Order: sequence, then structure tokens, then C-alpha cells
Amino acid sequence: VQLQASGGGLVQTGGSLRLSCAASGFILNRPAVGWFRQAPGKEREAVACLSTNNDITYYPDFVKGRFTIASDKAKNAVYLQMNNLRPEDTAVYYCPTDPGQSSSYALCHSRPENWGQGTQVTVSY
Repeated sequence: VQLQASGGGLVQTGGSLRLSCAASGFILNRPAVGWFRQAPGKEREAVACLSTNNDITYYPDFVKGRFTIASDKAKNAVYLQMNNLRPEDTAVYYCPTDPGQSSSYALCHSRPENWGQGTQVTVSY
């Protein structure tokens, strides 16, 4: 499965962006989907995950209340709505998948193998 994240760009502090993830194969039959990011000089970290069978989400504390993950099975797409963006949100965002992770919590605490192409998000002061 080839993954492609899009929708990134340059935004001011407090602004919003909506990222989209498209896949060459059907990914929403997997137990969980998610969004991760990697800032320069930092390790990749999870920002949002969704269990596809019960819509349970997981967010780390640093994005709670600001980011929302959603899926559209008809379009085989996963989205990340990001509001109230901060400069520390600047990173390349990815929508990796790992069929071995059975829940949103598990995926967000894993190191997925299939990352695909990311999209750059830059938040200016």
C-alpha cells in the first residue's frame, strides 16, 4: 500500500490546516489508522490515531483539543484537522499504517513500518 499525505503548507500561529491521506490500496479495513510527525532533529511522534471498527481515537496531550482525526470509507481517506496551530507543530506529517496494531492506542504507541510520503506543515510566529 502506497500512502500519500497532502494538505500541508505555511500558516500563522493560531491558524488551521486540514491534512488528507490517500492510499493506493484500501486501508480502512485495517484496525487502526493514524497521523505522525517528525520535526527537524527530533524523532517521529504520533499525533492522532483512530480505531476503524469503533471510531475510538487517541491523541497525545500536546494536541488534545486542537487536532481531530477522521476517516471517509467511501473515499478511502483519512484526515487530520489541525486548529490553533503553534510553531512547535512545525514538522513533516505522515499517515503511516501498520496492520499489526489492533487499536488507536496501540498504533500511536508503535513504530509503523509503512510511512509513505509526508507533507510539510510550517507554523510561523
